[in-house]
Amino acid sequence: MDERRDGPPARAGTRQWLGLAVLLLPTMLLTADLGVLWLATPDLTAELRPSGTELLWITDVYGFMTAGFLVVMGTLGDRVGRRRLLLAGAALYLLVEFLMLTAAAVRSPALLIGSRALLGVAGAAILPSTLSLISAMFTDPGQRTRAISLWATALALGVGLGPVFGGLLLSGLWWGWVFLLGAPVMVVVLAAGRALLPEFRDGSAGRLDVPSVLLFLLGILPVVYAVKRTAEHGWQAPVAAAGVAGIVFGWLFVRRQRRLAAPLLDLRLFADRTFSAALAVLFLGMMALNSVEYLVPPFLQLVGGLSPMAGGLWLLPSAAAFLLGSQLTPPLARRAGPARVLVAGTLVSLVGYVLAAQAAGPVSAAVAITVIMFGVGPISVLGTDLAVAAAPAEKAGSAAAAGQTAYDLGLAMGIAITGSAATAVYRDRVASGIPDGTPAGAEAAAHDTVGGAVAAAEDLPEPLARRLTDAAQDAFVSGFHVAAVIAAVLAVVVIAVALTALRRPSTVAVDGPRREAPDRADTAPAVR
Repeated sequence: MDERRDGPPARAGTRQWLGLAVLLLPTMLLTADLGVLWLATPDLTAELRPSGTELLWITDVYGFMTAGFLVVMGTLGDRVGRRRLLLAGAALYLLVEFLMLTAAAVRSPALLIGSRALLGVAGAAILPSTLSLISAMFTDPGQRTRAISLWATALALGVGLGPVFGGLLLSGLWWGWVFLLGAPVMVVVLAAGRALLPEFRDGSAGRLDVPSVLLFLLGILPVVYAVKRTAEHGWQAPVAAAGVAGIVFGWLFVRRQRRLAAPLLDLRLFADRTFSAALAVLFLGMMALNSVEYLVPPFLQLVGGLSPMAGGLWLLPSAAAFLLGSQLTPPLARRAGPARVLVAGTLVSLVGYVLAAQAAGPVSAAVAITVIMFGVGPISVLGTDLAVAAAPAEKAGSAAAAGQTAYDLGLAMGIAITGSAATAVYRDRVASGIPDGTPAGAEAAAHDTVGGAVAAAEDLPEPLARRLTDAAQDAFVSGFHVAAVIAAVLAVVVIAVALTALRRPSTVAVDGPRREAPDRADTAPAVR
């Protein structure tokens, strides 16, 4: 039903707070799933033997599909009902987790990539529904602010705890079981969701424009494919054609949005300098973070020699630092202003990227990612809030969706672009370091990934195995250092954007009253 409220807002009761607890579980899970696979990468590589490009797709196709479908699912939820879309997404998520387990059992990289892509679609159906339902359940401004703050905390915790969960799960189980981490959560959502969550739909929502959906995806994925293939095989005509096709489809998407009465993405929002700058900060900041973060778990395991459980425990300080930075941001932003807090946090993360660019062992890598995670907290919390504050009140929902898309797309692009650069450096260095006498099969495995080199070395004589492993580890560290340098450059760009375009942003009510579109329960902005 289309809910409208007149008179003073009612205060939420026990049912609403229990419903919030149900919504926070998948919220944390969805961002945790971006990193939960990282500590399983060495085992995955050894058993599935994916190419470097396949490994990158396995890692980041989930984030790309989530980002690509967020706005789509937000529009669809307005039409079919937010609770219905949430439960459908949870059911699909649960089904796909078993499909991923099957892909791991049959050792099929292609099936795993396809499964992870479907998982991203399911995640996109769940995430905007959680925020919209929270807005519908909590009509009292103070309670709503508290509920959305808890939602933001769950979202941030997922990013930091994903690798930790993965490490603890892998300590005594087969690596494929990592794909069922979310199964208990989705069972709870399906079991309790219908009883505790209200239904909400917007009868005035515009129709879903399917051509816009297709153009949006056709604009993103070919460009990403071109970046990945260029890093792996160099410049080739078919790869260049894919990149050009993506640019053309992106242009067609923009052109179509300008002509539609109810566009999938309202491009007029980007005319506001603060809005565009806030999304740029969010996108570049998350891209810089994931450029390094996803490489730290294999660094700890394959270079530092730590077990998955030990690697997960070594990442606990970084998760705590991320939570601390996120919680300190609201009071600091009220005192010093959001732009200053953003700049200060990014400067801290810049220090972490410099430390990562010099890391030689597990201690230095763990210290670097801890510093980085603390500094990235303000970007995660303030990015979407700044964008929503800059948008007209009636566009708050669209602005929040754009912020969420920039967040997830930045995380995925960090792996795609910087990961491709790190892969290219690794392959260049390892090719010149493979010792004489290495069998062709072991040489090919070492050339693909460091995990392949470690697995291949297990079947070689000790002296040769040690030289091959050393060469692969040195090459991986070189790629890691290049990724950290790229991340540092991105952090400098974030600082420049914040100083030039966000010095006098629209007022941002951090942990305070917020502007809302009239008669729209789903337009409360996301506080990240």
